[in-house]
Amino acid sequence: MRTVKQVSDLTGISVRALHYYDEIGLLVPSEIAETGYRLYDDEALKTLQQILFFKELDIPLKEIKDIMSSPYFDKMQALENQRKLLILKRKRLNGLIDLINKTLKGEGTMDFREFDMSEYYNVLEEFKTEHEDKVIKTYGSIDKYNEFIEKCKAKEDEIAKIAIKKYGSIEKYAKAVKKNLTSESLTLAEHIDKFKKDCLEDKHPKLKELFKKLTANLSKDPSSKELQEIAEEIINTAKKDYEAFKMDNGDVYWYYMANLYSVYPEWIEAVDKKYGKGASKFIGEALKKCPSTKLPKIEELYNNLTFDLTKDPSLKEVQEIVHEIADETQKQNQALKVDGGENYWAYTAELYLSNTMYIKVIDKKYGKGASEFIGEALKFYSENSK
Repeated sequence: MRTVKQVSDLTGISVRALHYYDEIGLLVPSEIAETGYRLYDDEALKTLQQILFFKELDIPLKEIKDIMSSPYFDKMQALENQRKLLILKRKRLNGLIDLINKTLKGEGTMDFREFDMSEYYNVLEEFKTEHEDKVIKTYGSIDKYNEFIEKCKAKEDEIAKIAIKKYGSIEKYAKAVKKNLTSESLTLAEHIDKFKKDCLEDKHPKLKELFKKLTANLSKDPSSKELQEIAEEIINTAKKDYEAFKMDNGDVYWYYMANLYSVYPEWIEAVDKKYGKGASKFIGEALKKCPSTKLPKIEELYNNLTFDLTKDPSLKEVQEIVHEIADETQKQNQALKVDGGENYWAYTAELYLSNTMYIKVIDKKYGKGASEFIGEALKFYSENSK
């Protein structure tokens, strides 16, 4: 057993702080001696060590207490999460040290006011405090959300540059993030996740039977009358029983859900594991061929835009389509209460022109050179529509 003074000498934590931890129920002494001295055993010291790890990650004492008093608190898992977060923090600090060293050597300076990300982090922390339930639903746990924040800090320069390009300033970006964190897009994601979970875990009896019938023989033609009737019933059931597909733009959200079966690797893997290799793309084909899976207007517009890639992207007829795309995108953002940023189209144009992942996906979808064509068309629009 160690006295509070001995624990203070060992850990560097002041006696006053240890008394306060006892008062708030964060670290209660193992025993109280007859003399009134607080005594701490090895188990209490392990708990204190855990508290100090959390403090090093800038987590408030109240949150540390809530985390450690939870019946679901797992010490070993917490240590693993803390290790990951501290590594991320170390990388960020190493980056700052490198920047200082370069500056001292005269290798360049930077206006840190422009890249001050504190307001952005304040928004993330505020969201965690005010919407703990949403944080847990979206990220799985508070620990994973904290890990997300640390990852953001590790890529701070990159995020700051994107924020300024897309929104004009960090201040505007922080306001947009605050709005977007409470937007309908998170609610929509929750609704779609419910549909996906119900399908994988057979929580909807009718859909369970329909998907079983649809995938009974994967060698059949997904467009056959027999399978199309089953697919149609799946779509009607989903649109009747799931909020995501009943709300405004529900047909649009259903189209992208059906697309997941063909394009999203994690979903394909999960569905194939349940129904057999190739099942996910088979289901996707069957669902997309149904008349009830309607092509969204935005997809029609991009098809029209890329119909002839030999045209000049600045032509009036091309720019008229781009204008329609911008209007339709704005409507979708307004429906979800999302702020896309004042420089949205300039930023998006740059992605089509320089992001290798975008180029690969878009060229595969619309033809070689399509990403560059779209990028140039959007760039011209962004430069001439203000």
